[in-house]
Amino acid sequence: MWIAIIIIIAIIGFIISLYNGLVQLRNKVQNAWSQIDVQLQRRFDLIPNFVETVKGYMTHEKETLEKVTALRTSWANATTVKDKADLDGELSSALKTIMAVSENYPDLKANQNFMQLSEELRNTENKIAFSRQFYNDTVTMYNTKLQVFPSNIIAGMFNFTPSDLFKTDSDEARQNVKVDFGNNN
Repeated sequence: MWIAIIIIIAIIGFIISLYNGLVQLRNKVQNAWSQIDVQLQRRFDLIPNFVETVKGYMTHEKETLEKVTALRTSWANATTVKDKADLDGELSSALKTIMAVSENYPDLKANQNFMQLSEELRNTENKIAFSRQFYNDTVTMYNTKLQVFPSNIIAGMFNFTPSDLFKTDSDEARQNVKVDFGNNN
């Protein structure tokens, strides 16, 4: 009889341990997403100042500047990881274009405000890249735990669902920036 009680207690302890591990991983995924969200918000907070600084110099790059502003506005309506990842990819591409085009404007490159904002954006982009990687690593650990035996049984019993990886499906975000100064003369 004592052996049966010990076995039952061990099984219950094992189930509790698996459940707690799944909860911890799910919370890590949510925290990792929050870190991405914080860095993306930081980027969006910098963008209006950056765009205003650049506007005076890059009058014929109006389309790119308008796109950055529109993407920033679209961010508020994005609700899923995929939607935000797609917007992030498009915005990264647009910001790369602005940075590449700025090379053609020596006065802009020498502008102290532009230099500070550019540095802030570069730092933020690095933090976003790190946060994306950390998030995807955490999601992979969590999703793996949901799929391997025996934790998959506990995950199914308590309705744990897989999380989406942060990735972009945007072809635009995957392309290198192409800048043509031939039309600017």
